[in-house]
Amino acid sequence: MNWFEAAFLGLIQGLTEFLPISSSAHLFIVGKFLPTGADPGAAFTAVSQLGTEAAVVVFFWRDIVRIIKAWFGSLRGKVPRSDPDARMGWLVIVGTIPIAVLGVVFQNQIESTLRNLWIVATTLIVFGLILAFADAVARQEREIKDLTVRDGIIYGFAQALALIPGVSRSGGTITAGLLMGYTRESAARYSFLLAIPAVFSSGLYELYKVFAKHEGAQGPFGIGQIALATVIAFVVGYLIIGWFLKFISTKSFRPFVWYRIALGLVLFILLGLGVITA
Repeated sequence: MNWFEAAFLGLIQGLTEFLPISSSAHLFIVGKFLPTGADPGAAFTAVSQLGTEAAVVVFFWRDIVRIIKAWFGSLRGKVPRSDPDARMGWLVIVGTIPIAVLGVVFQNQIESTLRNLWIVATTLIVFGLILAFADAVARQEREIKDLTVRDGIIYGFAQALALIPGVSRSGGTITAGLLMGYTRESAARYSFLLAIPAVFSSGLYELYKVFAKHEGAQGPFGIGQIALATVIAFVVGYLIIGWFLKFISTKSFRPFVWYRIALGLVLFILLGLGVITA
């Protein structure tokens, strides 16, 4: 049964990681309704996200290689630091700093206190409303080439909010991008690129704890089951990236906003009736 549950959660991870609806919240919520009824755990969430981030790397492979080459070239003085790809390399580094620092400082709270469905329900609704506001007032005049260091830092702190389950990494960064005047697609593309260092670092650290520190896989799933979920998340996530970028090029985020609000309200009702525990 655990293998089936792990596979199903991998599917959920792949479906929700790139949508502004919070994959960590969905893993936490869905886990409550599976036969084991257990929280998959922070380790499961972090490691399975390696699958979806691997999908980002494959999908944007040419862009990533070009950015890395330009960034290293700028270090050696062979490429001007004003080069768009070299600048993107620096902006990804700058935007990663907030979540790296806050993730270390609040690690214990992230793995325990914040994994509470009352918090998840609240953040789903509140940040859904913020996304709706941002999408409604967004000028959508700026492209990804217009990114500045200030914008990268703001994006970084918006991404750091995703340490709270229910906020959504893509939702937070896309909302920040819209409020700064970026187009939906530009905000999403930078969001995907920005997530790569943070998610890989988090997932690899969890693997380090399992294998190097011999802490074992925390939660109801073993490392083999987590690996299965990660592979499934990769395949599904890859398909979702292309669909999502195409969708937001012509559509608004309104369907995701309504979904977030509806899910948050359902959670409040279920928690209030005692059907599920926080």
